[in-house]
Amino acid sequence: MTLTLPNVLTIIRLIAAPLVAVMFLYFTRPWADWFALVLFVSAAVTDWFDGYLARAWKQETKLGAMLDPIADKAMVVIALMVIIGFSSWSPWLVLPATVILFREVFVSGLREFLGDTAGTLKVTKLAKWKTTCQMISIAVLFSHGVFEHYLGMSAWGMDEQMIADVFAGRAEDLQGLRWKHTAMEWAGQTGLVLLWVAAGLTFVTGFDYLKKAMPYLKDDS
Repeated sequence: MTLTLPNVLTIIRLIAAPLVAVMFLYFTRPWADWFALVLFVSAAVTDWFDGYLARAWKQETKLGAMLDPIADKAMVVIALMVIIGFSSWSPWLVLPATVILFREVFVSGLREFLGDTAGTLKVTKLAKWKTTCQMISIAVLFSHGVFEHYLGMSAWGMDEQMIADVFAGRAEDLQGLRWKHTAMEWAGQTGLVLLWVAAGLTFVTGFDYLKKAMPYLKDDS
């Protein structure tokens, strides 16, 4: 087992995955949202660097090949779990997240069943785009939580009529409610659209893996 720099980056990403959830145990919001966002984005960046460095330095190892997809799946699954747990459980969020989580479990089980022949399920370019889209959507959804809580903090102590007057332009927006609300709405909608795109790519790549595995799933006659 060789511990190269790309492998170290992968291990760091693997450790960072559960720490995203831990942020919400030890910090109040929006600090927890901030820390989770920074941690998630930093870990996602290492996903590109470890692969690039491994290829550039010819340091591709079996350890890295094994840990890299595990780290990616752990990041996505745990982050989605946190986002859904702190959301309003909207079906528009839960449904694409369910598709993503189901596919990750399904493909992992498929690879385990195939064993030595799992090499037939090599990661495709579309699967890499799927992972990228998942990570971007999750990062944007984390930013939605940041804007949402700053908006709530800025509106603290204001009654509904005062808030309505600010949004209607009848009162001066001293706390920046309008831009925070706009940022929250844009982050929420953009993140949700990207998550649906990621879910679509996830479904397509999952079906592609199943199709490639079908010859190995037939019983001997």
